[in-house]
This record gives sequence, structure tokens and C-alpha cells, in this order.
Amino acid sequence: MSPADRWGYRVFGLAGIALGSVGLAWDDFALVWQPVPSGVPGRWILAYVVAGSLVLAGAAVQRRRTRALGLAALSVLYALGVVALHLPRIFGHPQVFAAWSGAAEQLALVAGGLVAMSSIAATGVAQSQRLFTVGRLAFGVSLLAFGLAHFVYLSATADLVPKTLPPGPVFWALATGVAHMAAGLAILSGVLARMAAWCLTGMFILFGLVVHAPTFFTAPLSHMTWTANAMNLALIGAAWVIADAVSERRGPGASQRTERRDGGAQPAENSTLSLRRELATEPGRPRLRRGALRLSRAGADNI
Repeated sequence: MSPADRWGYRVFGLAGIALGSVGLAWDDFALVWQPVPSGVPGRWILAYVVAGSLVLAGAAVQRRRTRALGLAALSVLYALGVVALHLPRIFGHPQVFAAWSGAAEQLALVAGGLVAMSSIAATGVAQSQRLFTVGRLAFGVSLLAFGLAHFVYLSATADLVPKTLPPGPVFWALATGVAHMAAGLAILSGVLARMAAWCLTGMFILFGLVVHAPTFFTAPLSHMTWTANAMNLALIGAAWVIADAVSERRGPGASQRTERRDGGAQPAENSTLSLRRELATEPGRPRLRRGALRLSRAGADNI
């Protein structure tokens, strides 16, 4: 499957559609994830604009021709949330960890968009690697913040876990906190990054099934229910994109793409193979063809 056809991008875009649709349905922003003060002039109009933009950008991601544009738009929208909404909270209340973890959730979505663009946008190798590296580092740092939040707000996190799940909510709150931090360290360092990214994607999917999806039955008309499920879907998409990209590049430190993208560069052909092909196909040169065969065998012996 080519990078442009992978399902991670589709899930990431679908989450944008879901977040935007929730905003349009409630005439509002995404609650704590988009903490726009109630006194902002024209707040409901701005909410419609942001929600509509998320829907359009997410829909653009579903089509291969417009996917890069849609991913760029989603990245910009999520980045605006970090800069305009969450950074002021951090500066105003740096001692409150919730301000940091809230920014980390939006930053993780920005990271997913950057990494996705690094795999499919028609950019040079250097720029693609830069996007991938920035996105990978931002995502890894975000995961560390997610994990710390489980310890700082242990009671609140445990309340989200079904009480019937053995051995108990506190255990799972602590275990998933450790899992977030372990995944963050792996993605930052590149050690077992591929396995960590795929395990993280699976964990977010389980969160959706065990923690968030049941709220559709217990509180189907709640704004929080729909927003939390949409946000979890966005994190699934971001983690999936990271996992795909790490797998494609065979680790975060790789400098070359393993698959050629439309408009992108491809690695130079092995010089021995190139010389062998040139010598063997030149007409009227049987001695050169025999020489090329000997060169080929000699090269094989040295591999």
C-alpha cells in the first residue's frame, strides 16, 4: 500500500469531520479542547467557522488529490488552538498541570498532521525529513505529558475506567500512564519506536471501545460525549499516522524514504548495478558483456 492510501490518514481526516460536525450541532467549540472564553465577541460565528473548516479539511483528506491540502489545513487549525487558546493558559497558570496536558492533546494532533504531510506532500527529501522529525518529537513529548497526567490526576483518571474491569480502575489508570510514557520515550529515542507506535494506536482504540463508546448509551445527548469520542478518534488517527510513518522509514532516524511519492525524489541507483546494466546492454560489445558478468560475480562475492 502506498503512503497516500494508508488508513491512518483517513481516520485522521474523519476525526476532523467528527469534531467539526459536533461543533456545528452544538453551535459551540470543543469544550475543554477548544477553551474559547464565553465573552469573546461573535463567539458563535467563530465556532461555526472553525467547525466548518474542520469538516471541509477532514473531507479533503479523504480524497487523494486534495489530501495534502486537507492535512495542512487540519495542522494549521490544531496549531491555532495550541497557540491562541492553550499557551495563554500555560502562561497564566504555569503551576496547573491541566494547562500543559490540554496543550499536549492539541499538540499531538498537530504532530500527526506534520508527520502525515512528510509522507505524502510533494516536498524535497530534506524538508520531508524535517517535517517528520519535528512531528515525531512533538508527538513523543505530548505522550510524556499524557502519562504524567495519569499520575497527577490519578483519581479523575481512575473514574473513567469501568469499575468492573479487573484488577481495578486505579491499576489501569497507572498502567496506561506508564504505557503513555514508555511509548513517548520509544518514539523520541527511536528504540522500538515502530512497536510502540502500533501498541499506542491499539491502546487508543481500546480507550474508545471501553471508555468512550459506552457514553453514547449512558449520555447520548451530552456535548461532552460526542466531543470526547471525536477527540479520541483524532488521537487514534494521529497515532496511526505516526506508526505508518515510522514503519515506512524503518525508524525515526532514517534519512531516505522507502517508498517513492508522487513528485518526490528517489534514492540513487546502486552504482555497481548501474554499471553492470550499461555494460551488458551496449550493442556490439560481447567482451564488455562478459566483463560485466565477471564484475557482477565479483560484486556478489563481496556482499
